[in-house]
Amino acid sequence: MAHALDNFLFTYQSLLYALGVNALLALSMYVVLAVGQLSLGQAAFMGVGAYASALLSVKFGVPFPVALLASALTPAALAYVIGAPTLRLSGVYLAIATIGLGEVLRILYLNWDYAGGALGLNGIPEEAGFLWIYGTLVVAIAAFIAVARSRIGRAMEAIRADEAAAGVMGVNLPAYKLGALVASAAIAGVAGAFNAHVSSFIGPNEYGFDAAVTILSFALLGGIGSPLGPVLGALVLTALPEILRPLHDYRLVINGLIIVLVVIFLPEGVLRWRIRRIGARV
Repeated sequence: MAHALDNFLFTYQSLLYALGVNALLALSMYVVLAVGQLSLGQAAFMGVGAYASALLSVKFGVPFPVALLASALTPAALAYVIGAPTLRLSGVYLAIATIGLGEVLRILYLNWDYAGGALGLNGIPEEAGFLWIYGTLVVAIAAFIAVARSRIGRAMEAIRADEAAAGVMGVNLPAYKLGALVASAAIAGVAGAFNAHVSSFIGPNEYGFDAAVTILSFALLGGIGSPLGPVLGALVLTALPEILRPLHDYRLVINGLIIVLVVIFLPEGVLRWRIRRIGARV
């Protein structure tokens, strides 16, 4: 039995790592969508976290827990800095602005010789594993469920439903939007660090527009009625290429088709139920 389990883990190790990392990325998208903001900067923040942690590990020999902390704080600080100007935008304009951020960072990585340039950075110690990835995922899901059941979650839902009405009710719109963006960036950065420290290699093109659309598709498929929806979407879309290996080259086409079909036929996602909320009024 133990031997069979070891063989299974060895065979599907990369897939299991990807499931956990993508589930975290899906939660990073959930945070901003939960306040009605269409930000596509999660791939960019993932890259910041990946490069920050990888450089600390490779160039300075920093212990993995410290590098992991840096992978959360660095993109969170960047999100805080850019939050004030970008969050004045909404809808497609915010999406375009955050996509632009990702492209600027990608070009920076391409020309940053210290971080490997266009060839990427290799030799990253493989220090992340199942316990780190799935332990963090469980903690994140539990935290988001607690938030969703609280006054904060109720305020976030009010913002998503009608931003103007939420403001009239006394919800601090700038604070909630900025907080969501910072939290999203931190989670995406941690996911980037995990990805870097299980694959031992990162490259500039891993954090571009394609990755941003893929992360969005996780949330759209699963739905944002609860934190579990995007996680479900991530698990399905990550496992799908493994199931449909002959169609692997068409992964982005399939993801795009899924987005279109879900928006048309399942606008609330596959997982439609919402977590019951407790606590005081907004």
